[in-house]
Amino acid sequence: MFTKVGQIMLYVENQDEAKLFWTEKLGFVVTAREEMEGMKWIEVAPQEGAETTIVLHDKEVVSKMSPGVNLDTPSLMFYTKDFDQLHSDLKNKEITVGEIVGMPSGRVFNFADNENNYFAVMDQGE
Repeated sequence: MFTKVGQIMLYVENQDEAKLFWTEKLGFVVTAREEMEGMKWIEVAPQEGAETTIVLHDKEVVSKMSPGVNLDTPSLMFYTKDFDQLHSDLKNKEITVGEIVGMPSGRVFNFADNENNYFAVMDQGE
């Protein structure tokens, strides 16, 4: 039986630039950085102790080591209680940010990372 989602693998063109995007633009923290046998990964999370982390893997290295792996960007939905403030902050940091859209489950907007991968954010209210 599964108990939680531990890590999400995000395959990127440039790990160091991706790390800067997630940490400097979004305020995530680096929870681990490892290198072994020619493979490097950088693990980031919204905060220390987060149950789920995002692992930034080098797309080219992974494709050579595991040719059958799907390297597409996963569709991720982030939650926030500071929805309007986050939307404004991301725009002020010159991140590509979509318009706020009302959905049956709540308000949502999307944003793009430094490699033009899009992710969504849902309002979790106060």
